[in-house]
Amino acid sequence: MNEEALEVRLSHILRDCSVGAIVQGEKFMVSVQDISRWYSGEPPPDREIRYVAQVRAALGIEERLCEPPTGSVTDQHNVEGTLIPATRFPGWMRCPGRNCGLLHNRPWRGRDVGTRLSCQDCGRELEQVPWVVAHKAGFLADVPWHRLAHRSGQGASVSKSCKADWSEPYLRLVEGEGPRSVRCTRCRAEGVMTRRLAFPRNQGTQPWVRPPPPPVPEEAWLLEVNDVRVHASWTSSALVIPPESRIRKGTVVDRLYGNSSFLEKLKTRVPLRRKSALKVISRELRCTESEVIEAERLIESGYPAIVSIDTTAGLDRLEFEALIKEIEDFNDDEDFVTQHRTRDWKLWGRSLHGEVRRVVDAVEHLIEVPRLKEITILRGFWRLGGDEAIPPDLTGDTGWLPALALRGEGLFFTLDEATLRKWENQPDLWHRAEGFRQRYEAFRPYGTARAVDISPRFLMLHTLAHCLIRQLEADGGYPAASLRERIYCGGGPSPMAGILVYVAVPDMIGSLGGLVELAEPVRFLRHLVRAFEVASWCSLDPICAGHEGQGPDLLNGAACAACALVPEPSCQHGNVLLDRTFIKGDAARNISSLLDNVRSSE
Repeated sequence: MNEEALEVRLSHILRDCSVGAIVQGEKFMVSVQDISRWYSGEPPPDREIRYVAQVRAALGIEERLCEPPTGSVTDQHNVEGTLIPATRFPGWMRCPGRNCGLLHNRPWRGRDVGTRLSCQDCGRELEQVPWVVAHKAGFLADVPWHRLAHRSGQGASVSKSCKADWSEPYLRLVEGEGPRSVRCTRCRAEGVMTRRLAFPRNQGTQPWVRPPPPPVPEEAWLLEVNDVRVHASWTSSALVIPPESRIRKGTVVDRLYGNSSFLEKLKTRVPLRRKSALKVISRELRCTESEVIEAERLIESGYPAIVSIDTTAGLDRLEFEALIKEIEDFNDDEDFVTQHRTRDWKLWGRSLHGEVRRVVDAVEHLIEVPRLKEITILRGFWRLGGDEAIPPDLTGDTGWLPALALRGEGLFFTLDEATLRKWENQPDLWHRAEGFRQRYEAFRPYGTARAVDISPRFLMLHTLAHCLIRQLEADGGYPAASLRERIYCGGGPSPMAGILVYVAVPDMIGSLGGLVELAEPVRFLRHLVRAFEVASWCSLDPICAGHEGQGPDLLNGAACAACALVPEPSCQHGNVLLDRTFIKGDAARNISSLLDNVRSSE
């Protein structure tokens, strides 16, 4: 295959560099192929992520979750393992010369990797064109340059007098003071590039899948490759929480459960073969034959035998309750470990006064999370904000989804419910939140699969999480891009108002402890006080504070790059739905601050 190998972080494979995305390599852009081509057949058993039945149930996922292949290329250009396939795309290259602009179709065909690709007219080195054609149904294709050049007007049929021929370049890109156009050097026809064009539709067609398209023209969009509408991944994530997080790892039954070949050998009904299999398996697992037999019995009886948990309340509710509940007697191999610091927080806070005391009283729970495990899952992608996401295998027939198990640590805190109820009893607060809700419903952020219940509580929690992340970056030594947020928000009889700030990366067992140390009451108070101070003032005030709507689709209020925005990987909601007014208040709008509503225990 005439392609270059790209080094891509695993976390990017499920987001920016996922199926259908256009990825920039050292020399060429490529499009990542669908997961049906990632492995030769089914993913190997050792790539499946085990003990995530609760995660799948909460997210409504029936497919198995498997990790992507992690092959590499050696210095000798040998492939070790399995590489994720990609197709060089766009397939057209252009001469960058302003007076040339000759278009070449796949000039790398039949040439060795690394061969310099030059313009046949002027000899300049070619570059890939930066435009593609996309449709909201999900397809992605090269720009139909011949069709563009030979149409007499928008939507007009292609002239039949000049046939397309890709063996030799004959189309030129004309760029000047006017609109960009495409000219045929054979018949002198010329057509203007337009954003919308009729293009033969074949739903599901991608750069690496080119069946003959049906002759039904449908409107598509001509976009630049870096346009956010070309590709947006749909990913979901969830924490592994009890009881699955408490399953003992490394036991005989755990190791046997994860080895499908051993289990298959034990199914034989021939006594001698079974006896031989027991000997081999017990030797490999370094245990007795009786332990293997007992482990087999447990698996046949339904191991891991997790008691069914009602997931109808939602994933957020399950995680919130797991974080709030105190669990004792943790084992070293557990995936979810918490240590409650609320009592120390309250006792230490009694000696404080003034504004700092109000910050202490505003917090109901403070919890360290020394160990957590997050499962991130690629569920599909969109183009042009289509109505339905395209499955990672394009058809939805593959019985697995790519996923990653990320391990790390975090700090979690909740806000005092009595304070929140008093604060929420402000009509003007709800009126301002209603403006956000209406804009959100009218301009749903591109690539959003899960609706957000817009309320004053959510807007406040989300903005406070951003202010805290920025503060941890400034004072805690953490780069903001490495920190993430999880917002737990809900009203009703069982309200939620919690923020989890955490770090999670692949291939890390346990945690480094740096973020957990910041949950120590004295340190955390310093950062939280500073976060409230940051929310009260921005270097761009009064302009920033006076905004009724700014940012994408006006979905931010008093929030900008100088005060509340964080790197994109850190935010669950695309850096929108932020407004410092819901923290600091605004006397002109008759909105009191959150801390003004704290019921102090002094």
